[in-house]
Amino acid sequence: MPTVTIGDLSDGDFLLDVREDDEWQAGHAPGALHIPMSDFVARFGELTEAAPQDGKVNVICRSGGRSAQVTMYLAQQGIDAVNVDGGMQVWEASGKTVVDDKDQPGTVI
Repeated sequence: MPTVTIGDLSDGDFLLDVREDDEWQAGHAPGALHIPMSDFVARFGELTEAAPQDGKVNVICRSGGRSAQVTMYLAQQGIDAVNVDGGMQVWEASGKTVVDDKDQPGTVI
């Protein structure tokens, strides 16, 4: 499975957060696209509209399990997708910005 670390990501890289609504509301990466894994297949079109045409889709969840499943699905659809190792837990621990649904400082739950 293609995987990247938090350190491999640059500002402006496309990030897809597949955590559930309560997790997203508590804290997420600024600028990420949120499509919960539980709604993913039904909302797949939102990803194809938002993702860069020739770019990579970096998929993130809390720790890397759900995002690994979505990454495999995307690869089967021919999309260049990678799993973000360690997920939002490592993102937050690395000192990266986490905001809540009101754009205030957030936390990863």
